[in-house]
Parts: sequence; structure tokens; C-alpha cells
Amino acid sequence: MPEELVYRWLRWFHGPATAMMVATESLTREMAAHGFTNLRIWSRGVDVDRFRPIPGVSLPYEQPIWLYVGRVAVEKNIEAFLALDLPGTKVVVGDGPARAHLESRYPKTVFLGALSGEALVRIYAGSTVFVFPSRTDTFGLVLLEALACGLPVAAYPVQGPLDVVGGAPVAVLDEDLHRACLAALQIARRPGPLRPRAFAEARSWRACTLQFLRNIVVEPDAP
Repeated sequence: MPEELVYRWLRWFHGPATAMMVATESLTREMAAHGFTNLRIWSRGVDVDRFRPIPGVSLPYEQPIWLYVGRVAVEKNIEAFLALDLPGTKVVVGDGPARAHLESRYPKTVFLGALSGEALVRIYAGSTVFVFPSRTDTFGLVLLEALACGLPVAAYPVQGPLDVVGGAPVAVLDEDLHRACLAALQIARRPGPLRPRAFAEARSWRACTLQFLRNIVVEPDAP
């Protein structure tokens, strides 16, 4: 079988290595099922100096503000979010082939196009809940960006969100996305709004660098 030949070659290639680094627990389990044994997590991280809460920032939209950031394409399942009956305002940051269609179908949604730098950080910091409707992303770095800015997350309990936030109390993962959004709104309204920030700080670029260094340290053989 061609697939097994590929995995056999990969096992041979990575076998002598101190470690084969993978980004998530899900990928660790998948590779272990194919016979890889020297697996260690090297997760992705977020720039917590750039992505941060901004006290007093205010967006000119009705509250609460439900934010999506990412490519505006069919595979991102954005319409599952836009079709929800939620109070306040839905905001979409990003561009892609589905934007024109979604803008015409959901005229009450605010489409801001692609943003970067401080403009993007201010949108994060001024929103209330980050909604991640994708069912196919293997990680979803925007989840960490939102958390670093102090936003709780609403998402489906699928590979990306499960690997990034798992069961942490900074997010609500539910097959009913509407229910997840309303529950995440309650997280946003509780005292201590920076709890998502603390979660992200533990997954900073510095934390990822230290994780990488620990992975490549060769421990001396026992006497």
C-alpha cells in the first residue's frame, strides 16, 4: 500500500532523531498510531506583547460584539456563526472568496476586511466574545490571539479548539454553537476578565521557545 510505504520511510527518516516534534495532542495520537515513538509536543504560540487587552478601547457597534477573524471561505464554516440569532453585533475580520456572498446575505454583519497590526489588536480588545465556527482547522492560532486580548472563545468541540483550549474555563466548546456563544458571554461578564489573557501568556512565544529547547536536550545515559 503506497500510504504505508510513505509512513515506513518517514519512520526510518525520523527514527534516529532525539525527538519528532508535533504541534498538538491530536497529531501525537495520529502519528503514534502509525508507529512513531519519539514524539514530543512543540506547540504554537502567540505574541503576547502585541496581542493584549487595551483598557478603555471601544468599538462603534452595539454590544455585545461577536468577533470572527480569519479567511472568509466556505471551509471556515462562517455561515454557521452568521446565521445565529445573537444580541448585539457580529463582526468579521478577514477576506476571501465567500465575502461578497456573505455580505449580501447578512447585511447586519460588519465586514471589516483584512486587518493587521494595531488595528487588528484593537478589534480583538474591543470585542466581547471570539467565535470560531471552523470544524476543519488543525490548530487555529487566532484562538490564542483572541485569548491574549482577553476574549473568551465559543467554538465546536473539534480538533483545533480541543487542542488549543481543551476544557479550560476560558472557552465554551459545544455542538450547539448558539449555546456556546451565550455561555461564553457569561464568561466575559464575570469578574476577572483577564483570565483568558493568563491562559494565553502560558502559550507565549517565550513558552514555545522553552518547549522547543527542552525537546532537543539530550539527557545523559544513566550510569
